[in-house]
Amino acid sequence: MPKVLTERRERTWIVAINRPEVRNCVDGETAQGLFEAVEAFKDDDSLDVMILTGSGDRAFCSGADLKNVGSLNAREGAGKSGPMGISRITDVGKPVIAAVNGYCTAGGLELACWCDFRIGSSDAQFGVLNRRWGVPLVDGGTQRLPRIVGLANALYLIVTGAQIDAQTAQRMGLVQEIVPPGKALDRAIEVAETLSTYPQPAMRADRRAALASFTLGIEDGLRFEVEAHRESMSDPAMAKWLERFAAGERPQPIRPPH
Repeated sequence: MPKVLTERRERTWIVAINRPEVRNCVDGETAQGLFEAVEAFKDDDSLDVMILTGSGDRAFCSGADLKNVGSLNAREGAGKSGPMGISRITDVGKPVIAAVNGYCTAGGLELACWCDFRIGSSDAQFGVLNRRWGVPLVDGGTQRLPRIVGLANALYLIVTGAQIDAQTAQRMGLVQEIVPPGKALDRAIEVAETLSTYPQPAMRADRRAALASFTLGIEDGLRFEVEAHRESMSDPAMAKWLERFAAGERPQPIRPPH
């Protein structure tokens, strides 16, 4: 059985770490599978959104396979794409959603932070649990986590190795939506399908400009925002949507579950 499963749902690409018997921890073979899945998504113009998840309900990903940790860096290309397979890929260009069931810890938390946002089941658990073993964060955790939850919250998680539930994660801003157990993937697919109905150039350019805001000053960022939208402003799809708006059509926006 493959250690990474992929599935196309219309214009959505679902990527699942498939090692539920070991809480979906990642070895070299799994990391390579993740890398190949992301590259396939990047190169396919018929796909709009990627969802990253874990097989089963027990875990999204519990981190690196510490019983076979050497295989991560031994994988060809690990230095460029990251030990866990994808953490150093920064040019995806399209939205990526994490659908989190169960444990999302250590390197698994880093993979979730690599995604644009996170939808978690109410029984999800998060934490830098590798702190207990002296294993460092080398898949972007020290860089992305502070950007997502703020410096103090990030340092709290990184330094203490605390394990937090989905509700605490949402208060920190780590999780954007909480759904019933086992429903994270279903909700992520629902959101992804809605995103595919939007004109893509403007959304992707907005996404790119927002990500660039962390490395640019405000003046450079404002110039980048204009440059990023040179093509999307003339997108025929936007003109059609504006015609629909003028005709009185009002598609319902995405609303978080209560």
